[in-house]
Amino acid sequence: MLHHVKLIYATKSRKLVGKKIVLAIPGSIAAVECVKLARELIRHGAEVHAVMSPSAQKIIHPYAMEFATGNKVITEITGFIEHVELCGEHENKADLVLVCPATANTISKIACGIDDTPVTTVVTTAFAHTPIMIAPAMHSTMYEHPIIKENIEKLKKLGVEFIGPRFEEGKAKIASIEEIVYHVLKKLHKKDLLGKRVLVTAGATREYIDPIRFITNKSSGKMGVAIAEEAELRGAEVTLIKTKGSIQSFVENQIEVKTVGEMLEAIENELISKKYDVVVLAAAVSDFTPKERAEKKIKSGQSMILELLPTPKIIQRIKEIQPNVFLVGFKAEYGVSEEELIIRARKQIEKAKSNVVIANKGEIAFESETNEVYWVTSEGHEKLPLMSKRELAERIWEKIKAML
Repeated sequence: MLHHVKLIYATKSRKLVGKKIVLAIPGSIAAVECVKLARELIRHGAEVHAVMSPSAQKIIHPYAMEFATGNKVITEITGFIEHVELCGEHENKADLVLVCPATANTISKIACGIDDTPVTTVVTTAFAHTPIMIAPAMHSTMYEHPIIKENIEKLKKLGVEFIGPRFEEGKAKIASIEEIVYHVLKKLHKKDLLGKRVLVTAGATREYIDPIRFITNKSSGKMGVAIAEEAELRGAEVTLIKTKGSIQSFVENQIEVKTVGEMLEAIENELISKKYDVVVLAAAVSDFTPKERAEKKIKSGQSMILELLPTPKIIQRIKEIQPNVFLVGFKAEYGVSEEELIIRARKQIEKAKSNVVIANKGEIAFESETNEVYWVTSEGHEKLPLMSKRELAERIWEKIKAML
C-alpha cells in the first residue's frame, strides 16, 4: 500500500478491512466524484481497484484514480486477463463490483450481456458469483426511457442492487458519496443481527407555542441515527422514528414526527402491529408542553406567561405493550456528578423496567460528534470513554448482542 493511501486507511472505521472493491467507472461526467468515493471507501478499510472505460478516461485521467486508490488502474483488457484476475472464480476475487457512475448505455449493455469495454467485461465476469451494485447518473429523460427502466428492472430481478439516483435540475444525478458508502457498508458488513427487529428513536421533539414557535432542545439526532444505521448494517430490520430537523439518515424505513404526542403514537402503532426484539429510545424528548397552543402567530413586542404541562413518559409505555422487548433508555443530565447520574439512571430502570440505561452528560453529548456514556443495568455500571458516536454505536450493539 502506498504511503499516501496508508495515511487515510481505516481512519473512519474498520468495517471494510479485508474487502476488495472494484470501482468500475463508465463515461459519465459524474466520474469526477470517483476520486473522493474511492478515498472514502479506503477510510473504512477497503482495498479499491479502478477499472475505466475509454469514455471515462476522457473525463478523468487514470492517474487520478491511480493516486486515489494506490493501485494500478485497468484501462484495457490485455493478455494478463485483468477481468479474471479481479473478478474470476478464485480465492483472491473482489468482494464487490461497484459500477459508478453508470450511464444509460452501460446499464443497457450489462442488461444485454454485452461486454465491449473493461467496465462491462469485468461486470460480465463477476455476474454469477460476486455482488454488483450500480449507481446511475444521466439526464432524467434518459432515466425515464421505458427501455432503460425495463433494463434496470431486469437487472434488479437478477440480483443487481441500485443506489439512487437523486433527481435535481432535470437530471438523475449520482447518489451522494455518503449514501453510496452506506450501501456498500450495508452490503459487506457482517450480519450478526439478521432476523432481529429493532426500533430506534432519534432527535429533538418540538412542542408548539403557536404555528411557528416551539420549545425544543439541543439534540441533533446523531447518536440515535448512528445506532439505527449500525443495526441496519448488521442485518437487523430497523424502524427509525426521527424528529423533523434532525440529521439525515440512510435507514430504509423511517417515520418522521415533530411532537412528543406524534412520537408516542408512532411508537405505539409500531409495537401494537409488529413484534420487536430491541427498542432503543435515543431521542431527546421534551418534558414539557404548553398548556394551550395559539392557533395564530402570537404578536411580538409584548410579554407573555407560558404555562407548561408535563408530557407523557414514552419509556413507561414500551413494556406495557411488549413486556419481553429488550429496552434501552437514554438519560441525559446537566451539571451532575457521575454518582448522581448513575442514581438517576437506576431510577429510570425501576420505573420503566428498562434492561439498560445509557446515561450521559448533556454538556458532552449534545451537538457533538463524540460522546462519553455510562452503561447502567440493575446489576452494575460501566463507563464507556469519550469516542465518536459512530464508534459508540458499534460498542452499544456489541453489548446489546451479548445480553440478548
